[in-house]
Amino acid sequence: MTLPRVITTSVVRSACHGESHGGVYLVDLDSGAIDQVIDWNDPAISWEGRGGDRGLRGIAFHGDEIYIAASDEVFVYDRTFTLLTSYRNKYLKHCHEIFIKGDTLYLTSTKTNSILEFDLAEQRFACGYLIVEKRRILARLPGFGAARKRFHMITFDPNTANAAPPSEMISPELHINNVTRQNSAVFVSATQVNGLLALEAGEIREYARLPFGTHNAAPYRSGVIYNDTKADRIVIADKDGRISQTFAVPRFDNLPQTALPNDHARQSFARGLCTFGDDVVIGGSSPSTISAYDRRSGELIRSISISKDIRNCIHGLEIWPY
Repeated sequence: MTLPRVITTSVVRSACHGESHGGVYLVDLDSGAIDQVIDWNDPAISWEGRGGDRGLRGIAFHGDEIYIAASDEVFVYDRTFTLLTSYRNKYLKHCHEIFIKGDTLYLTSTKTNSILEFDLAEQRFACGYLIVEKRRILARLPGFGAARKRFHMITFDPNTANAAPPSEMISPELHINNVTRQNSAVFVSATQVNGLLALEAGEIREYARLPFGTHNAAPYRSGVIYNDTKADRIVIADKDGRISQTFAVPRFDNLPQTALPNDHARQSFARGLCTFGDDVVIGGSSPSTISAYDRRSGELIRSISISKDIRNCIHGLEIWPY
């Protein structure tokens, strides 16, 4: 079986000033070759909080351009990884995964419980969707109490100052970390939401059940696929949450001992997920490792480690299309 080349970003937890805190890599799953194409070592990065502004995250492609998200900015590179431009928005905070469909870039904004749309043709942020829990808005939206929904979606203009609702409607964070689009629906998942949500025609609904703590959840075949991060595995399940397949995340013995002040990093943290053809599932884990599995047999085909430093964690992961 011929395996593809993938592109991945990594984040280094608890990195110190002067150290690299992540980068972008091209990994050939057939040959095992690893090529670091970006070393993310920006002295302007904020060091406050867990994760925060550190590291590069989601990856998407549009023509010959490569879009890579940081915490509050999305960078645009050409195929040689020359930086072309970047875009910021006040509502883009702690971005995780991103997704491109047609001429629209969708971005997760974890800090603001939102999905932002960026119009690639006009090169502007076009729309924002705030997702709030029902109990947070009962007093603010007349008549909503009669609706049988756990979540509600509020559309806002990300180009307008104070466009989003008050901060008390955003707390607690849902930790939105993944967005995809299929047909007319935008699918959103979050670690603090036990379901894959679908945004369509101005409404929000639950598409499928999920456990808490997932990453990279998205529709797959007639059900869902996701990183069950708390259980150190990749899962394929139906919409009702019945599991049909699991793939165990690799573990390593005798990893180098690393002090972890303030931040938390652990082995086998499953994040980063893509598929290749009908039969290959590819997942990321920490310390930064890419693993390919045979969907039919459930067996591990190949596992390649970029680092054995427990702080070094895979984030974005996509098939290299060029």
